[in-house]
Amino acid sequence: MPEQALYLKWRPQTFADVVGQEHVTRTLRNALIRGRIRHAYLFSGPRGTGKTTNARLLAKAVNCTYEDAAGRPCNNCSNCAAINEGRFLDLIEIDAASHTGVDDVRELRDKIAFAPGEGKYKVYIIDEVHRFSGNAFDALLKTLEEPPDHAIFVLATTEIDKVPATIKSRCLHFEFRRVSQKEVSALLAQIAESESFSIEGAALDLIARQGTGSVRDSISLLDQIVTEPEELVSLESAQLLLGTAASVQVRDLVQALAEEDLPLGIHIINKAIDSGSDPRQFGQQVVEYLRHVMLSQTASADLIEASQEDRAICEELAEAISRSRLLKTIRTFNEAINNYTGGWQPQLELELALVESLHVEASQSNVYRSVDAGKTHETAQDAAPESAYERVEGSAPGEPSAYPVGKIQNGWMEILTQAHRYNRNIPPLLEHAHVRAIEGNRLILGVQEEFFQKKIAAPERAKIIEQAIFDLHDVKLRLDVRVVEGVAPPPPPEPTGQARPEPEDPLIAAGKALGGVVDDAE
Repeated sequence: MPEQALYLKWRPQTFADVVGQEHVTRTLRNALIRGRIRHAYLFSGPRGTGKTTNARLLAKAVNCTYEDAAGRPCNNCSNCAAINEGRFLDLIEIDAASHTGVDDVRELRDKIAFAPGEGKYKVYIIDEVHRFSGNAFDALLKTLEEPPDHAIFVLATTEIDKVPATIKSRCLHFEFRRVSQKEVSALLAQIAESESFSIEGAALDLIARQGTGSVRDSISLLDQIVTEPEELVSLESAQLLLGTAASVQVRDLVQALAEEDLPLGIHIINKAIDSGSDPRQFGQQVVEYLRHVMLSQTASADLIEASQEDRAICEELAEAISRSRLLKTIRTFNEAINNYTGGWQPQLELELALVESLHVEASQSNVYRSVDAGKTHETAQDAAPESAYERVEGSAPGEPSAYPVGKIQNGWMEILTQAHRYNRNIPPLLEHAHVRAIEGNRLILGVQEEFFQKKIAAPERAKIIEQAIFDLHDVKLRLDVRVVEGVAPPPPPEPTGQARPEPEDPLIAAGKALGGVVDDAE
C-alpha cells in the first residue's frame, strides 16, 4: 500500500489543530457549546487554507456523541471514527465541478428528506460551489430556504464573487485567510521533527514563502523536497529543487535597479535563469523583495518577515531608490510575471521589465544623443506635457481615409525619431510593426506577434505615437494595432513624378531612429 501523503497525514483532527483560522474555529466551537448550529454555512478563501477540513470537523462535531460539547469532536466515539475512516454514510461530499447541472441538485433535494442513518445530522459538503450553473443555484436556493431539521449544508468556494447574493444571504459566511509565513514555518518545523526529517530552518522558511499562505501547498512542497529523511536538506538544495534563485541574486538585481545599472541587471537575470531558476519564480522573488523595500520606505522595516541583516539592507535600498521608480518597477515586474507564458526565450519578459523600469520618462528628462567630432553629448529636449495631447475616438471600420496613408509610410522614420524624443523605448517596438492602411481616422498597424500588439497598443505608448504623428503631419489619428500572421508589410507607394529612392542602410536607419545624425566627414 503506498505511503500516505503528508498533507493527508497531517490534516487537522480537531479544531485546536487548525492553523491560522482562529476567527473561524472559535466561532464554530462556541456555536457547538451553545447548541446554536446553523443549517447552512459558506466557507470562502484561497486554496489550501482549511475550508474542506473545517467542514469535516464541523460534521464530526455535530455528530459526535461525547457528553461535553466543548470536547467535540472527540475522535474516539464510533461516529468520529467512521468519519475519519471515510465510511460515515451521513456525510456527503459533492464536487460541484463535476455536478454542475440542475438535475444533480434535484437529486440531492430528493434524497435530503430521508432521516440520518447513523448520526444526528446529515451534513452535505459542496466543494467549489461557484461551479454550479444558474439553474442549479436556483434549485439549491429552495432547499436552503426550507431545509429539514436534520440537514446541514457547508458550501466551500475559492471564488466568492461568483456565488449569487441570494445564496450568500441564506448562509453563515466565514472568510478563510492566508496563513502567515511564521505560522506555516512553525507547523513545518513540527512536522519535520515528528517525521525525523533533517532540514535547515532557512529551507523551511523558503518552503513557507513558496506556499504563499496555503498550508496544504506548503506541506506538499515539504513532502516533495524530502526524499531521504536521513539526508540533510540545505537551503541551497531546497532552492535547486523548487527552482528558486539564490537570495543574493535577487538582492543584487534590486541593487542594480537602485543604481540604474542596466548591463549588470541583464547579466544577473541571465545568470539566474541559466543556473536553473524558474523565470516566474525568480520574478515573484524580485517583486517580493521590492515590496520589502517599499514597506521600508513607506512604513517600517519591522513589517518585513526577515532577519535583521536583510531588514537593514532593505532600509539602505529604500533610501537609494526613488519612490516613483520603485512603484513603477514593482508594477512592471508584476505585469511581466502575469504575462509570462514560457517560450523559447524564458528570460525575455524579465529583461523587458528591467529595461522599462530603468527608462526615464520624457516628462522628467527627455534625452537624445548626438555625435559631434567623435564625442557623445546628452541634450535635454522640452517634451510636450502628457496631458497636452487629447486622443480622438476611432471612427467606424471601412470609412474613407482621412489622410493619405502614403505620407505616413514615407515619413515613418521621422515619426520614429519624434516618438523617441518622448519615449526612447518605443522605436525598437515599432520596428516590428508596419503601416497597413488608414480607415477613417484609424491608422492600422500590422504586427506578426501578439506580444508586440499588446506592447504597442498600450494606451501610454499609443498616445505618444499619435502625438508624434500630430507633431509632424498636423493630423489626429487613432492607433489600431492588429496581429497579421504570415503577411509581409505592404511596400510604400513611390512618390509621384520622382524616381524611387534608394533603400537606406538598416544600421543607419536604426541609428537615426535613436536620435543620431549622419556625419559625412571623412
